[in-house]
Amino acid sequence: MSRFFPAPLLSVSLFFLWLLLNLSVSPGNLLLGALLGVLAPILMAPLRPQHAHVRRPLVIARLIGRVGIDVIASNLQVARTVLFMGSRPPRSAFVHIPLDLRDAHGLAALSMITTVVPGTVWSELALDRSVLLLHVLDLEDEAAFIEHFKHTYERPLREIFE
Repeated sequence: MSRFFPAPLLSVSLFFLWLLLNLSVSPGNLLLGALLGVLAPILMAPLRPQHAHVRRPLVIARLIGRVGIDVIASNLQVARTVLFMGSRPPRSAFVHIPLDLRDAHGLAALSMITTVVPGTVWSELALDRSVLLLHVLDLEDEAAFIEHFKHTYERPLREIFE
C-alpha cells in the first residue's frame, strides 16, 4: 500500500487543494485531483530520501501559535520602525546565532519561521550547520535576541524533530 501512497497525508492534501483551487467538484476535477494526489508523491518520492520523524503534536501547536503571535507583533514593530524612522533610525545588524538543531527538516522549518516573521532575514547557514547568520531590522540587545530566538524557535523544533 505504501508503494502507491508513499505520503498519504500529502496525497489527501493535494486532492483537496486541487478541488479548492478549482472551486469545483465536477467529475473531471475529482479525477484530476485524484491523479495528482496519487502520482505527485510517487514521482517525487526519490527527491526526498530522508523521512521526517515528527514528535510532540502539542509542541507543534504551541509553536504555531507563538509564531502567529510573533508575526503580528513583528508587523506592528516594523510598521512603527518604518513610520517613525525620522525620530530614531533602525539599528540593523547581522547576528551570528549558534545552533544546536541539526535535523534538516527542523532547519527547514526554522528557515520558514524566520522568513514569515517580519524584521528578520535568514542570510546564511554554516556548512556544518552550527551557526546561522540572521539579519535583524532593529536590534536592541544582541544577547537577548539570541536567547529569545533559541528559546522561542530552536528549542521547540528540537523537541519536535530530534
